[in-house]
Amino acid sequence: MKTIYDIQQLLKQYGTIIYVGHRLSDLQLMESELKDLYQSQLIEPKEFQMALFLLRHEIQKELEKQKK
Repeated sequence: MKTIYDIQQLLKQYGTIIYVGHRLSDLQLMESELKDLYQSQLIEPKEFQMALFLLRHEIQKELEKQKK
């Protein structure tokens, strides 16, 4: 898993398509859905950690953009 697109495809496998129209909200909602999948033991810990890392990195970038 290397991109946000990969995370979207993972979520899509479980019937979750996220598009709110606001990038930061989309990323935060993806994080929430990812946590639910992990807590339900549907995804592996390593896969969860990598996806969470990517999402948090992108969220941080979006927050920095908004500050400018």
